[in-house]
Amino acid sequence: MKLMVIGLDSAPAGLLFEQWWDDLPTLRGLARGGSWGVLVSCDPPITVPAWSCMMSGLDPGQLGFYGFRNRRNYSYDGYAIANAAVVRAPRVWDTLSAQGKQVILLGVPQTYPVRPVNGWIVSDFLTPSTASDYTHPRELKEEVERVADGYMLDVPNFRTEDKAGLLERVYAKTEKHFRVAKHLASTRPWDFFMMVEMGVDRIQHGFWSNCDPTHRKHRRGNPFATAIEDYYRYLDAEIRELVSLAPPDTAVLVVSDHGARRMDGGICINEWLIREGYLALHEYPREPKPLDESMIDWDRTLAWGEGGYHGRLFLNVKGREPRGVVEPGDYEKVRDEIIARIAAIEDPDGINIGSRAYRPEELYRQPIRGVPPDLTVYFGNLAWRSVGSVGLRDVHTFDNDTGPDEANHDWSAVFLANRAAATRLGLPAGRHDGRRIFDVASLVLRLFGSEPAAATPGRSAIA
Repeated sequence: MKLMVIGLDSAPAGLLFEQWWDDLPTLRGLARGGSWGVLVSCDPPITVPAWSCMMSGLDPGQLGFYGFRNRRNYSYDGYAIANAAVVRAPRVWDTLSAQGKQVILLGVPQTYPVRPVNGWIVSDFLTPSTASDYTHPRELKEEVERVADGYMLDVPNFRTEDKAGLLERVYAKTEKHFRVAKHLASTRPWDFFMMVEMGVDRIQHGFWSNCDPTHRKHRRGNPFATAIEDYYRYLDAEIRELVSLAPPDTAVLVVSDHGARRMDGGICINEWLIREGYLALHEYPREPKPLDESMIDWDRTLAWGEGGYHGRLFLNVKGREPRGVVEPGDYEKVRDEIIARIAAIEDPDGINIGSRAYRPEELYRQPIRGVPPDLTVYFGNLAWRSVGSVGLRDVHTFDNDTGPDEANHDWSAVFLANRAAATRLGLPAGRHDGRRIFDVASLVLRLFGSEPAAATPGRSAIA
């Protein structure tokens, strides 16, 4: 029994299974006789925590992290990056490794700092640089660097106006990644092989407006109109070569952690909170800048927010935060009021954009670990991102405060099990939408004859 998992970070079901399906012969071939369709991502649908949700069967609340950067405690400045050091729950490769299975992991998010497994690891884009010890065993690093002719952990500077340079870097990173993947798959014994390619995410954030005529910033006749489609065709060919290195009866899963969609603009969450009377600054900045805790007049602030592909909103609660002002007895009333006001947000033309805010207890199973946002906010059903900077003097913006970015995330991810995987799992052939990201861990363990822990959300999703 061998399982190969090919992860395509941010690949949306609409592009893969509909718009360009006929142009992707490898993926269509894998789907023939197999089971495939939309995989519903987690809340929030972003790389961290989504891949760990997928590979543990746990939701972000159970894992205790809600994005790349999380509050360590209820202070105003205690934040930490969610790398592998914060992942306490076992992921499928931990279970399989403990059972004596040999595993290969390549570029899987939240695998740095590297932990020993029964096999080989090349860590992910959260690794500080290739100067770090990013492999297990450590001596594998020299081999990776040699095979790749200089390994790339991520696509550098993917938020840029230099689209030609970005395209070169996306292809260079992806080619090196697959070169190492094919090398490891063909030179090491393995039972479980998993790679995640970040180039998909990076090219979509960089080129969506070029390829989507409905995007606000689209220019007809631009030289990059087929950039994303051409890259998907290139990926399809790389996947064909990689899969050909595995025995014919290998189970193959192709998955993504979340989807992607057109970004219509940004809602400046902290500008909105200032306008609504929830956030007070000592002095309003003369030019746009990231919100810093030293800028906030905490004695007059009820709430503040963070930017990103979704919004994270925190209340300044008395007895919880150092200078909290929201009385614990008013906590739910303030949350209800903010939820209602967020739902009423309009675009610059006065049209309601359909925003929603959710309490953590609505999204996650108990007990909820770590420090979750008091509200998780999806502006315009993720058609609009959250912009955290202040000094823009408006609630709406059509420029991203962290650099050019043209796509947002959404929940419609990808699931594809080839005939071998679907047959062994008893999955119905053909397209079946609506599986959840939490289901994948249980499917992987079932392929190897193991059962997931009873408390995992993915336990009973596949009937």
